[in-house]
Amino acid sequence: MTTGGDVPVSTGQDGIDVGVGRTALLVAAARAIEARRADRLAEDVYAEHFVRAAPASAGWPVRPEEVPDGDADPLWGRLARYFGLRTRVFDDFLLRSAHAGARQVVLLGAGLDTRALRLDWPAGVSVFELDRGPVLAFKQRVLDGLGARPRAARVPVAVDLGHDWASVLTAGGFVPGEPTAWLVEGLIMYLTPAAEQRLVATADRLSAAGSALAYETKSRPTSPAIVAHPLYTGAATRIGVDLVALFDPGPRPDSAADLAGRGWSTTTRTPFEFTARHGRGPEPEADDPLGDNRWVFAEKPA
Repeated sequence: MTTGGDVPVSTGQDGIDVGVGRTALLVAAARAIEARRADRLAEDVYAEHFVRAAPASAGWPVRPEEVPDGDADPLWGRLARYFGLRTRVFDDFLLRSAHAGARQVVLLGAGLDTRALRLDWPAGVSVFELDRGPVLAFKQRVLDGLGARPRAARVPVAVDLGHDWASVLTAGGFVPGEPTAWLVEGLIMYLTPAAEQRLVATADRLSAAGSALAYETKSRPTSPAIVAHPLYTGAATRIGVDLVALFDPGPRPDSAADLAGRGWSTTTRTPFEFTARHGRGPEPEADDPLGDNRWVFAEKPA
C-alpha cells in the first residue's frame, strides 16, 4: 500500500498503517498534550482517544504530566509544542477563510484531524477529509464510540493522493465552482516532487476565485548533526517512526512560485514567527530539525 507520497507502508494490527500512518498518532498525542496545557494554543478533546485506541501508541503520553522532562523533551516537549502551534495557526487560517466566504474545506492527508468536530464553523460549511481508507476507518470507529458529532458537514474521502483523487473528491460532493479552503498539513515533505507538483496543479484547477491554500513544507535533512538530533533519533527509538527515512530525498519544488505563476498571492512564514506572535511555541536552536520548516499561505484573487 502507498500513501499520497508514494511511500510504501504496511498495515499494522491496529488497523492503521505504520510509518506515515503512525505519524498521525504522533500528531494526535501532541495535540492531546497541548489540550491539557494551561497555556494551550489549541484544544482537541478527541486526540487522546485515538492514541489510546491504537495498540502501537497506547503507552504514549497524552498529558503534560506524563512527560517527565516537560518542554525539554525533544519529542513530547519541543516537537509537541510545534504541532500545537501548527494546529492553532492552520485552525485560524481555515476559520478565517470560511468567514471570508469559503464554504468548502479540503484537508489533504487529513490523518486524525478533528477540525470538522471541534471548530466553530459558519453555517453551510462542508469539510472533506482525504486520506487512506484504513486511517479514516480507524478514526471513524473511535469517533463513533465517543458519540462524536461534527459542527460542519463532514465528508471522509478514502483516496491515495498519489493517484487521481480529484474525481473521487468531486464524486463525494465537492463543487469546483465554489470558493474552497485547502490545507495540506504534514504531508508535502513525504511526497515525491512530481506528486507535490500534481497536487498543486490539481488544487489550482479545482479552485474558484476566492479560494485559499495553506501547506507545510521542508527539505529532507542532510546535515549529520541534524539527522542525529534527539528529535529524530527519539522518534525512531521511542515510538518507531523514522522521520528522516520518510522524507522524500529529492529537492523540493518551489510550489509557492508555481502558485504565484498561476495567479495566486503567496506568503511564506517560519514557525518561529508564530511563536513570537503567540508568545509560546518552539524557539530556534542550533542544528535545528525545525529550522527549514516553512508554512505557505496562498490566496486566489476573487
